[in-house]
Amino acid sequence: MKISRRHFIGGAIATTVGASAAQACVELSRNLAPQGAALAPVTEPAPMAADMPPLLKEALVALDTHAQHIQHRDRLALVDFAVHSREPRFHIVNVESGEVEESWLVAHGSGSDPQATGALQSFSNRPGSNATSRGAYVTTNFYTGKHGRSQRLVGLDESNDMAMDRAIVIHGASYVDPALIPAQGRIGRSQGCFAFEQSEVGRVMEILGEGRLIYAGKPA
Repeated sequence: MKISRRHFIGGAIATTVGASAAQACVELSRNLAPQGAALAPVTEPAPMAADMPPLLKEALVALDTHAQHIQHRDRLALVDFAVHSREPRFHIVNVESGEVEESWLVAHGSGSDPQATGALQSFSNRPGSNATSRGAYVTTNFYTGKHGRSQRLVGLDESNDMAMDRAIVIHGASYVDPALIPAQGRIGRSQGCFAFEQSEVGRVMEILGEGRLIYAGKPA
């Protein structure tokens, strides 16, 4: 799945997850369908559910599954690590309007891309792996560390439940810079953290705040 800010991915997701998930699938599929494509009636949601991008479907399930940990359901972050690091792949989704509000470059871990190709090859939750972990995270407190103002994350799934122990956080980094892309074809790699441009990381943290979902993955 490759999302741009021109896409809309379904309104009122927060209120339709769970019992009305099928209807959410209809809205998401309608908004992502190619222009002019024939659409099934709203009263027949089952065929449309299969058309919803898999990573987005996983994020909506996670929003519902981890509801007790997610204080704010107005926005979520969707991180599509199937996309190359030279492209924006960290998306803020407004779940009330369904709009992808903003998108940014974000680094993946060096352990997930040992040859520095710019493409994530694998995930790991293992301490010392320097890899990115897939799954649902919730944003927590801000702090000032070696990368300046940063934000801690808690991993909510078995695939990323070592996030706090591994110090997987949001932070800014000089190696996440679009100026690097023409020369090397990619941005740099982190040690598993969600690293952003230094000029943009404050905006990312401002929008997310504490108690919101980040869902990171890679569609099969």
